Formats: sequence, C-alpha cells, structure tokens
Amino acid sequence: MTASTVFPDVSFVIAAYNSEDTLKRAIDSALAQEAVTVEVIVVDDCSTDGTADLVRRYPDPRVRLILQARNGGPGAARNAGIAAASGRWIATLDSDDAVLPHRLACMIARAEAAGAQIVVDNLDVVSMDGSRTTMFSSDDLERRGVVTLPDFIRSNVIFESTFNFGYMKPIFERGFLVEHGLGFDEALRIGEDYILFASALASGALCVIEPEVGYIYHIRQGSISRVLEHRHVEAMLAADKVFLSRFKLDAEAMAAQYQRTSSLVEASSFLTLVNEIKKRSIGGFLKTALENPRALRHLRMPIAIRMRRLIGAAGAH
Repeated sequence: MTASTVFPDVSFVIAAYNSEDTLKRAIDSALAQEAVTVEVIVVDDCSTDGTADLVRRYPDPRVRLILQARNGGPGAARNAGIAAASGRWIATLDSDDAVLPHRLACMIARAEAAGAQIVVDNLDVVSMDGSRTTMFSSDDLERRGVVTLPDFIRSNVIFESTFNFGYMKPIFERGFLVEHGLGFDEALRIGEDYILFASALASGALCVIEPEVGYIYHIRQGSISRVLEHRHVEAMLAADKVFLSRFKLDAEAMAAQYQRTSSLVEASSFLTLVNEIKKRSIGGFLKTALENPRALRHLRMPIAIRMRRLIGAAGAH
C-alpha cells in the first residue's frame, strides 16, 4: 500500500459455500450501497458448484475472492475475510441475503453521532413462499436506542418471547476487533455470531441501533434442521464457558447468562424428548422428563414454533 491509498468505508465479508444460486443478489446489493465506499470480499469455503467461478467473472474490481484450503465452516471463512479487509467497518453478509442501498450510510451516521463501535439495524424476513415481514417495531428500536450486554444475553435466552437480537446483523468497527483480538469462534458451526457480538460488548463496545430496515433475511429450506442436533447445543454451552472464562460480567449480565445457560440445558432436554418420541421410546422419554421436567412444558406448543425460537437464539442462519 502507498501513502495515497484510500481505504473503503466498509468491507463486506461474505462466507460462501455452494451459493451460486443466491450469491449474485448478495454481492450486487453490497455494491449498490449509497454514499459510502465499499469492498466485497467473498470467501469460498471449498464449494463444489460454480460459486468461485461466479466471483472470478465479476466485472467490478471492488469484488475479491479468497479460496479456503479446506472447509472450515462460516466462522473460519469470515475470519479469513476480516483478516483481508481494509475498510473501517466490517459488515458480514450471508450469501443468500441482501442489504438495502441506504443501509450502511444510515448505520455509520448513527455510529459516528454516538461514538459507537457496533451498529445493528432492523431487518425484513422473506419466507420461502416469498412473503415479507419486518422483524422488529421501528418505534420500539428507536426507544431502546442501544443494545447492552445484559440486553443481548437476555434476548438470546431460548424459548423466551423477548426481543431476539440473535437475528440482527451487526457491523463492527474493524479497529476495535483488531485491538481486542476478537473474531468468530471457528469451532462453532452455529451460534458463532452470538459469541462475537457478546465478546465485543463485554470488551467495552457501545452498540447503537438504527431502527429502520436495512437487511433482508431470506429463510431457506433446511434452516430449522440445523438446530435439531444436540452437538450444536452442546457446542454453544462450551463456547459460553469459554466466554465466561475470558470476560468478567457484572451482576446484571451474569443473571442474564444464568438464564441463557439454563435455557440451553432445557433445550437439550427438549431435543432429547422429541427424539425419544420419534423413536417411540417410553423409557428414554421418562428418563429425560425426570432429569429435566421443565422441558416437558415445551411440548404443549407445536414443535415447529419451538424450533424457530431455537434458531433465533442460535444466531439465525
């Protein structure tokens, strides 16, 4: 780099695996940002389709391709993208989602006005049938103003009906991530977004909220099934233990963390109950029910609804 090198305002990092059907939509939406300069870093996680070729053929020089040597999952791919980024802000974008043209300008303006290191915004959810709904009330988000660590942990208590900030897609000030040695947990295949967000807040970052919709989240077939495995819940519990060993939380955050941990244990038991029902195992069902009777209460609600709540607490995609 020369002394005259101009760095972009935002580095979009897109982790991609067999994403050739949706990737163009994501890249084009990132390139269409208004009033900010961007670069788009696509990290191909050993795709077996035409994902890499699609990126290589892109006519815009702002688009870069990184090829992973092995499939390491979304956390490893995003870390590779962040390491290669030069923008002041890091914005992760899922390969099947999109952002609206005004998004980053609005978020950065709000961050600069408050001196914040993290910004989140509202999002629209597009279902598989094409219907579209806004996730949060913009008035509620405006009143809230900021996301604190206790807020964030509490919103990620599984099976609760509070605001679920696990769906939100934050942008981070790159210098803050570098200064505090923060990145995605590469051991996690689900919930890695949660740990990075929580770690940044625990490191002292201020997170402000842009209440207007800027991110378009597409529900894809198979999203729910990713949560239906005990190993994912166990991995989240293990990651939370590492988080707690690294950061000292105040009393309010610890109380929220206790709720989250209890809910994860309960979720694990709930998944066991569902599996025992599927296997028609009365003995296994009774054993699990006796060990964690609170898990029984979730069987009163349709399983699909419970699974959707599991997804949100795990960090959506």
